[in-house]
Amino acid sequence: MSYRIPNPAVALAMTGASGAQYGLRLLECLIAAGRPVHLMLSKPALVVIGSETDERMPGRTVEIERHLAERFGAAPGQLSVYGNEQWTACVASGSGAPGSMVVCPCTMATLSSIAVGASRSLIERAADVMLKERRLLVLVPRETPFSSIHLRNMLTVSDAGGVILPANPAFYHRPQRVEDLVDYIVARVLDHLGVEQKLMPRWGQVPGELADDDA
Repeated sequence: MSYRIPNPAVALAMTGASGAQYGLRLLECLIAAGRPVHLMLSKPALVVIGSETDERMPGRTVEIERHLAERFGAAPGQLSVYGNEQWTACVASGSGAPGSMVVCPCTMATLSSIAVGASRSLIERAADVMLKERRLLVLVPRETPFSSIHLRNMLTVSDAGGVILPANPAFYHRPQRVEDLVDYIVARVLDHLGVEQKLMPRWGQVPGELADDDA
């Protein structure tokens, strides 16, 4: 399947699965790459961010937007943060949707809702828009083990055109820190989004060595 990516903006949703570090690092890299980002945070995601990281999020959406924009050095207007029932957000309609979307990390509940097209929240609706508009949707589930229900839902989303990219880091790049494992997954997501990254070497590339297209 070929995907239409008509604009460089990326919708990023973080849900309540463990692995908040993945989503925050991805946000940092997208902002550093100059991509406009439409961020959605579920209430469980805010709880997980507080329990898994040192990040202390404000309570209101506008304050979260200001905090993260300052935290990651976003340009004015580059980062937009939406409440999960903000139905007027551009991500809720195919006429204003960004070119791609990532749910990172993705809970099994969110996966299930996307698989059946429930669209009960802005995150679910935004993902549904990506599929119906034939744009790139990447889900980063962080769960283990997977039940048969989880696997069937993943297959349903994949058959509809989504990309299932589990948070399963590799070790060929000789990770030395937890951050290296996080960067591996974030790098794979960036590759799918077509965003240049130098977080990790390619397979067969010596760590620290430039790829041919970087020389």
